[in-house]
Amino acid sequence: MEGNIKDIAAGLAIGLGALGPSLGIGILAAKAMEALGRNPEAAGPIQQNMILAIAFAEAIAIYALVVAVIIKFV
Repeated sequence: MEGNIKDIAAGLAIGLGALGPSLGIGILAAKAMEALGRNPEAAGPIQQNMILAIAFAEAIAIYALVVAVIIKFV
């Protein structure tokens, strides 16, 4: 019984923990494409800032994955 509860908790941790970053990355990419459409000359700085922001958002999803693994195996 305890294993089932841990499985559900780990699934919820990664599922909900990845929801925010995935929405953030989607919105970020959409806004970056909008900015590139308005000002194509600024492609370099826009791309650089977009990649940096994606890395920060992805780090939050990785934290959720680590928490899920800890819940599962501890």
